[in-house]
Amino acid sequence: MDRFRPLRRIQVPADPPPPPPAAEEEEEAHGPAAGLLMAARVRRRSAVYRDCKGDYIGVPSDPCLTKILSKQGDNKVLFADKVLKFTQSGKMKRRILVITDFALYLVDPDADILKRRIALAAVEKLRVSKLSDNFFAIIVPTEYDCLMASTRKKEIVDVIIKAIKSISEYEPEVASSNRFEYHAAAEVIKEVEFEEAEGGIKTRITHKEKA
Repeated sequence: MDRFRPLRRIQVPADPPPPPPAAEEEEEAHGPAAGLLMAARVRRRSAVYRDCKGDYIGVPSDPCLTKILSKQGDNKVLFADKVLKFTQSGKMKRRILVITDFALYLVDPDADILKRRIALAAVEKLRVSKLSDNFFAIIVPTEYDCLMASTRKKEIVDVIIKAIKSISEYEPEVASSNRFEYHAAAEVIKEVEFEEAEGGIKTRITHKEKA
């Protein structure tokens, strides 16, 4: 399928913003998460204030996505776009992220398969850095967490918070730190560290031993 075109970089360069990088190219360049070092270019101020459209891939016209949502009884799409998702081993996988008023969906665009569904009620916290990078982590204590990268990080975080607040009185915490941990699997803890560097931001993902 052609929902994902070959891409060049994770971070947003000058306007107009290009799509994110091809996962295969990044995996060959960086390998596993231990010691993973990725350069990030600082986003222009205009990128922060660009218009938010919600559905960037046309979910209603995609038979696979509409079938997945209808099976779960979801119809209201709040957000949909291409993202990069980090696996337990540290590889990057291309995914389509769909946010409805009840759940988050991660779909494999090549195989047209639903890889994961996260109920909004299960989301406890969102983790982001204090810098202009594209990484964010969704913390799900009852399952395992999810680290992703998107040029529309801010919009995704805002949509998730508003969606959760619309179905409950709970508002998930957005924790901002240039170093944080997340559970890549039930027994696998990773640490993400962000650092300003000349010309942009460096992001390092390492395996962290359990105490």
